[in-house]
Amino acid sequence: MSSEQKKTDIILIGAGVMSATLGALLKELAPEWEIKVFEKLAGAGEESSNEWNNAGTGHAALCELNYTSEKYDGSIDISKAVKINEQFQLSRQFWSYLVERNLIRHPQDFIMPLPHMSWVQGEKDVSYLNRRFKALSKNPLFQGMEYSDDPAKLKEWIPLMMEGRTSNEPVAATKIDSGTDVNFGALTRLLFDHLKSQNVEINYKHGIKDIKRTSDGMWKVKVHNLDNGKIEYHTAKFVFIGAGGGSLSLLQKTGIPESKHIGGFPVSGLFMVCHNPEVVAQHHAKVYGKAKLGAPPMSVPHLDTRYIGNQKALLFGPFAGFSPKFLKTGSNLDLIGSVKPNNLLTMLAAGVKEMSLTKYLIQQLMLSNEQRMDEIREFIPNAKSADWSMVAAGQRVQVIKDTEGGKGTLQFGTEVVSAADGSVAALLGASPGASTAVHVMLEVLEKCFPQHIKQWEPKIKEMIPSYGVSLEDNPELLQEILASLTQTLGLSEKEPQTTP
Repeated sequence: MSSEQKKTDIILIGAGVMSATLGALLKELAPEWEIKVFEKLAGAGEESSNEWNNAGTGHAALCELNYTSEKYDGSIDISKAVKINEQFQLSRQFWSYLVERNLIRHPQDFIMPLPHMSWVQGEKDVSYLNRRFKALSKNPLFQGMEYSDDPAKLKEWIPLMMEGRTSNEPVAATKIDSGTDVNFGALTRLLFDHLKSQNVEINYKHGIKDIKRTSDGMWKVKVHNLDNGKIEYHTAKFVFIGAGGGSLSLLQKTGIPESKHIGGFPVSGLFMVCHNPEVVAQHHAKVYGKAKLGAPPMSVPHLDTRYIGNQKALLFGPFAGFSPKFLKTGSNLDLIGSVKPNNLLTMLAAGVKEMSLTKYLIQQLMLSNEQRMDEIREFIPNAKSADWSMVAAGQRVQVIKDTEGGKGTLQFGTEVVSAADGSVAALLGASPGASTAVHVMLEVLEKCFPQHIKQWEPKIKEMIPSYGVSLEDNPELLQEILASLTQTLGLSEKEPQTTP
């Protein structure tokens, strides 16, 4: 077994949408920098970014009820929804920039217009949805949202869900046509094709064994070439760890103080897929419901039209599972291996605090196929078991860390952990994840390259016109941007034609 040592400017670990986005941004901002990518799998976007391993929702808080909490006085807090919507707009602007300049092509391969809907049942939740609608519809970011509790109108919007509904319980929905379905796997592959054309060195089937700081402040990455068994050593000024669930263990290898007192808890996702084209044809929306009492935010049930391989599909979920692996292709020792002396108390505290999550996972694991069908029938009363089967989605590692709320607090979201000197950064967490990739990678650039940001700012604003600006407070700029990217990305309100 031989070894080689090579120097570069930037190392990106993981060939998912985050590394692809950071690489694409850097190639526009500093085209002379040398970038190398290392991915242990055989291709780009094969783990968390893969189209079958996530919900494919362009998360803009148009339909996700967990982003609009109810205050004690009954009013609705929309601040988180506004924040996430603004972040998704950054992603769409950057994608539009890349398409306009033919750096990536055929936007219909990765983004499709699709109505986003929220759906509730019962008097209490109908009242909540009405108040949510009134609060959001005043905001320019949510312009065009409609509300109805009229069964006849709902039958127009969601015929599959209303057919056969016999309960007298009140129901209601909101609908907004500016939602999207995003194939993050296809987007990731397109971005890596672009990076390859920009002379970025992409190394598949290369696993990372270790990451150590050198005496001169560089980072030495020990890489295992899985094809020939060779060990290679690559040094770089900056390392980004975007390895999905595998990021935590790689961050721990760096030994930076910021990596201490952080743990991770893996949760598997399962979806039910409809195989009956007649049923699939009757539904055209992403419809998000409300998480059941005591269930975590990641468990919000949704019935989704999806476009995968240019074909229309229908998925329902997610159902939760448990595996100690941090990646679908990971090891059963991932969870236990992530427990270190510096995060042991953090992990133990989380175990005590999150008994409800443990109970929820056990309940989910014990569900039979017919019990899963019963949950589908809350959305589609006439659903037939023969039309549906289960697929395993991706592994998600929820971040556990010590916060003002106490030790071992479970985090539901995405966050960047970086060294004080900005020489290494890692992305941890899950949803809204890929939808906010551009926002998150801009955060990486600001944290890790502060000396360049002023120089880069004009180019960033060329790529992303709303950079540093609140679209909520600038409705004219919002309308201008939306008109432009709607045309560039082909986001009309018509249902697109797909392969039969």
